Amino acid sequence: MFEEASEVFDNMFKSSFPLTFIVFIPAVLILVSPLPAEAAHEFTVYRMQQYDLQGQPYGTRNAILNTEARTVEAEVLSRRCVIMRLADFSYDKYQKALRQSAGAVVIILPKNMSAVPQDIVQQFMELEPEMLATETIVPVYFAMEDDELISIYTQTLTSSSSQGSLSAAEVLLHTATANGFQMVTSGAQSKAISDWAITSLEGRLAGVGGEDLPTIVVVAHYDSFGVAPWLSYGADSNGSGVSMLLELARLFSKLYTYKRTHAAYNLLFFLSGGGKFNYQGTKRWLEDNLDHTDSSLLQDNVAFVLCLDSLGNGDSLHLHVSKPPKEGTPQYFLLKELETVVTSQYPEVKFSMVHKKINLADDMLAWEHERFGIRRLPAFTLSHLPSHRLPQRSSIMDVRPHVDVKKLSRNTKMVAEALARVIYNLTEKGAPGDLQIFTEQMQVQEEQLSAVVDWLTAQPRAAQLVDKDSSVVSTLEYHLGRYLKDVKRHYVKADKRDPEFVFYDQLKQTMNAYRVKPAIFDLLLAVCIAAYLGMMYLAIQNFGVLYSVVRKITQPKTKTH
Repeated sequence: MFEEASEVFDNMFKSSFPLTFIVFIPAVLILVSPLPAEAAHEFTVYRMQQYDLQGQPYGTRNAILNTEARTVEAEVLSRRCVIMRLADFSYDKYQKALRQSAGAVVIILPKNMSAVPQDIVQQFMELEPEMLATETIVPVYFAMEDDELISIYTQTLTSSSSQGSLSAAEVLLHTATANGFQMVTSGAQSKAISDWAITSLEGRLAGVGGEDLPTIVVVAHYDSFGVAPWLSYGADSNGSGVSMLLELARLFSKLYTYKRTHAAYNLLFFLSGGGKFNYQGTKRWLEDNLDHTDSSLLQDNVAFVLCLDSLGNGDSLHLHVSKPPKEGTPQYFLLKELETVVTSQYPEVKFSMVHKKINLADDMLAWEHERFGIRRLPAFTLSHLPSHRLPQRSSIMDVRPHVDVKKLSRNTKMVAEALARVIYNLTEKGAPGDLQIFTEQMQVQEEQLSAVVDWLTAQPRAAQLVDKDSSVVSTLEYHLGRYLKDVKRHYVKADKRDPEFVFYDQLKQTMNAYRVKPAIFDLLLAVCIAAYLGMMYLAIQNFGVLYSVVRKITQPKTKTH
């Protein structure tokens, strides 16, 4: 009976290819069917800056990512997503990824940025401008670490590091059996944002006593900047300057409420947008007030413009000027009153004037007062930073703990006292240098300063994220309206034919890390399938012979007598 069955199967498989196909194709499909890609982790990523300023492109020019993960320790990074942790990040490693034409770079940041060692913070702050100095085609993303993301990094690091110390055969086997991660972004390619409006705000306190009163302008830009817009909180630069401006507006609005203390100075307060993009909001505001109107406080009699920038830390104050003030001018009086207040009331603070000429050949202005200096308005910037080149002015590391509220409160009181001494001409009236005006009910409110800084640093304020309908703009407008009169908005849009600035979208995306087998696994799997099919083909073609051999082996031997 078995001999007859063998002949039937033998003839069936040899003479009927379709039947053979039908019988064996399920086995082939089971072998070659791909393993389901497991979604290992889904997390939010923040893309590096992408913008054009005065026709020059900056930052990453790509947003799409769909490639396998590697760490920088791997020998081959071409078309791979290179994952790095902040603690291990360096500019050389970053350049290595770019030189090898990596598919993307993902930098993992710690959840608590304030807990990062100071040397790592300083190193990264110094590298941020270099990363943005030129454009790069490689997508660069930042992600906040969590347990699953660290696990992905650890597994990828183990896989990448082990390959350099193994033989070729061991590398091949390890590569074929190891699990990898395919990093995929969900968003589309980035494109330019059209008709983006940068919003600035102004409000005023009118002086009393005449028609042509001098005007003091107090300015602070409210936007933040860093290597990634969605991670730019700008605590010290310039959350501290904004909070000081609002507190000065509150204090002097009280003084201007009473007839006895209503001074013969107009006070103009200006919160500018686009400060980190060469002070675009200030530039347009000056054009509107000086070129496109016949009546403006900026046209009449400007005593000086005081710009506030980075005042939330340190035990020093620097008055940055483009031209040293001449003796007898209002700006000279402010310089001397600041020196008097610091010397008499705050001897622990070091105060100095820093002179730097405006360099029109530079792509970026150093300080905001230079915008006013170009229009021949007397202006200076007050900051605890001695130089505009310090990296903390434009860093994602500028977070809330970088602002010391007590020092911000002290600096606010110094500025308020100096301004009051200028406005009320106290030195010429013989008032002593240690006279304090802002005490008791008029004292600087440290809680108010802290609350404003907390609110400002609770959200990123990059210029690309703060549109005219943003809660940042509406809340600042509300606070100015509480203390000042004639609060209004000013908008600046880029020229369509020759734009000074261009912003791009896709700055925040969702990334998926899928657990996958590497491409070499598919190759080895194909070889195994081919070998299997070859063996099955030979077995079918020689089914009778195979059956006879098996029968002889399995047939019990007969005993001979």
